[in-house]
Amino acid sequence: MARIAVAATAPFGADVLGRLAARHDVAALLTRPDAPAGRGRRLTAPPAKAVADRLGIPVLQPERPLPGLALDAPVVVVCAYGLLVPPETLAERLWLNVHPSLLPRWRGAAPVERAIMAGDTETGVTIHETVAELDAGPVAAQEAFPIGADADAGDVFTRAAEVAVRLLDGVLAEPEPRFRPQVGEATYAEKIRPGDRVLDLERPAAELVRVVRALSPHIGARAELEGRRVTVWRARVGEKGSFEPLEVQPEGGRRMEVGAWRRGLR
Repeated sequence: MARIAVAATAPFGADVLGRLAARHDVAALLTRPDAPAGRGRRLTAPPAKAVADRLGIPVLQPERPLPGLALDAPVVVVCAYGLLVPPETLAERLWLNVHPSLLPRWRGAAPVERAIMAGDTETGVTIHETVAELDAGPVAAQEAFPIGADADAGDVFTRAAEVAVRLLDGVLAEPEPRFRPQVGEATYAEKIRPGDRVLDLERPAAELVRVVRALSPHIGARAELEGRRVTVWRARVGEKGSFEPLEVQPEGGRRMEVGAWRRGLR
């Protein structure tokens, strides 16, 4: 069992935090400040903070992770934290980043989503040293796994969390982690923008289904069906090659099977 701190904010980081806390001594969580969320814009804690509070882990929420943080551990595991850690803070201890891709492929903010959108059949997890350049640090451990033909981003994130914690067990057990340079040409996974969510129904059905899978169940793809704007959560390619939505959510409504939604339009 290693004594570590964790820097995490988003649901993927929260999942990894919970799994690590069951196997290691987590001294503190470094996460982003609470922020307005939802229709009412109520101040809401990050998902990772909710996990830490449940487990009794001390939480730090600085606007910026400046030097001198009271993390009380020699190693910080970074996973979907969302803030740049400056070099002077990195110099204080070892920072290990959990990245859900086979680096150097898909460096950046949305590696799972971009991999599915691109039609990749394989992804994985890379544990690497956090450095000033985005996701460019030397690799301590890496493991590939397939992306199922029907897998959505939620499925991939869950598998990635399982793999990440197992890889970290090995890395943290070493007296000094052994690193190797990243090999190959880097590609970049840009943040998902509003335009990325819009389904152009003139595009090939297989491409549209990949977008739906990539944005489910956490973001959602958008389309206009039957003259109504909806979020599409599940879809498939039909027998004749057409795009077939399976589960939708009308504006202001709940998620439902597309047949039930269409019946409600009559």
